[in-house]
Amino acid sequence: MDNQLPPKKVPDFCSFRYGLALFLHCCNVLITAQRTCLNLTIVAMVNSTDPHGLTNASTENLQDNTKNPVYNWSPNIQGMILSSIFYGVVFIQIPVGYLSIIYTVKKTIGCALFLSSLLSLLIPPAAEVGEAYIIACRVVQGMAQEIVMIAQCQVWVKWAPPLEQGQLNSICQSGFLLGIFIVLLVTGVICESLGWPMVFYILGASGCALCLLWFVLFYDDPMDHPCISISEKEYITSSLQQQVSSSRQPLPIKAMLKSLPLWAISFSMIAYYCASSTMLFYTPTFINSVLHVTIRENGLLSALPYLFAWIFGILSGQISDFFLTRNIFSIITVRKLFTTLGLLLPATFKTCLPYLTYNFHSALILLILSVAPGSFNFVGSLINALDIAPRYYGFLRAVTSSFGVIGSLAATTLTGLILSQDPEYAWFKVFFSLAATEVIILIFYLIFAKAEIQDWAKEIQETRF
Repeated sequence: MDNQLPPKKVPDFCSFRYGLALFLHCCNVLITAQRTCLNLTIVAMVNSTDPHGLTNASTENLQDNTKNPVYNWSPNIQGMILSSIFYGVVFIQIPVGYLSIIYTVKKTIGCALFLSSLLSLLIPPAAEVGEAYIIACRVVQGMAQEIVMIAQCQVWVKWAPPLEQGQLNSICQSGFLLGIFIVLLVTGVICESLGWPMVFYILGASGCALCLLWFVLFYDDPMDHPCISISEKEYITSSLQQQVSSSRQPLPIKAMLKSLPLWAISFSMIAYYCASSTMLFYTPTFINSVLHVTIRENGLLSALPYLFAWIFGILSGQISDFFLTRNIFSIITVRKLFTTLGLLLPATFKTCLPYLTYNFHSALILLILSVAPGSFNFVGSLINALDIAPRYYGFLRAVTSSFGVIGSLAATTLTGLILSQDPEYAWFKVFFSLAATEVIILIFYLIFAKAEIQDWAKEIQETRF
């Protein structure tokens, strides 16, 4: 039987919990910008980004080596520097998910955000010392950013009323998409006008400022917050009174491993991460090889899908919670509906994309539609773990995200091999493989996904009042 919630009057949008969602949105914009800006600044940082040693035209135009230091890094070193942000991610996700249950979210996110921002400030001097130091900075920075991404999931266990989980989560998660759009749009301008080191200094200083605000404004439990209104406290606590308390309990690992709904979420993470990471890394390559535009135009066109993805992400939260508050659909129906939209629509448009590359406008529209609808997953499978096991949401989000990260590493590696070995039909193989993966996993998810709290998540249950 579906976990259908009783209708409740939802307070106005102008509330502290929505302010918290917007604040986390800004944090996600920032850490995404810190993570991805090097993909563009490296063009100005090295003598050449071409594997055959051709001079970089953008670097030639930057005459002031004090403002724009240039380094003689080989293509292999550049690849190591760019990929080093992910070296520690796979190993840290599950431990962070477990520790986020034990330690306070306020300290975890605040310290990790400060560390990521501090390392952003240190990247320009690290580059001066040597490539090994910038790689070390990037490895630790990637781990700190992953801590922020995973630990914030635990925020909504105490702050999100069930009927608003979609809106709050989509507002928060869509910051990752807006961060990509902003970086692709403005990094080149900052490099040309102020120099590439200023990109890291601006992002690092902004992160430190956000960190201070985080420690001042955020409290782990809404009941302890001095600024939140009494009516909002009562609304949140009454909405969550049937959920389990925050008392520590051992993880039911065996039961989790046997849970088909949890496996459905994990596989859906693989589909989402494979598609999103491949499109993120290879969209500029596709645009360059098919549409033949300039570098500046490539940056703008590569950014456009993520602007629409950000819009879709915000709208999906509003629509999903509208369905729930009006009792139009049950929770599981909403999760399956938006997961279907988030996986099936991109898969459909990806299969059409290779056939319409001869027309600029049709290719651009299909490219946007191949990326943007993926945001519907924010209120689908990506938040489903909060339905089936709110007590362990932080840990489960880390575990399922680990599946996604491994899948994305495999997908991006295979895409590179396909593009290098079969240039003529490479894009057909890439897009059809991604589409097939999304459809197959979607079928599995639709069969086994659930939305009611699982028995293994109800152990030693205590009621909150």
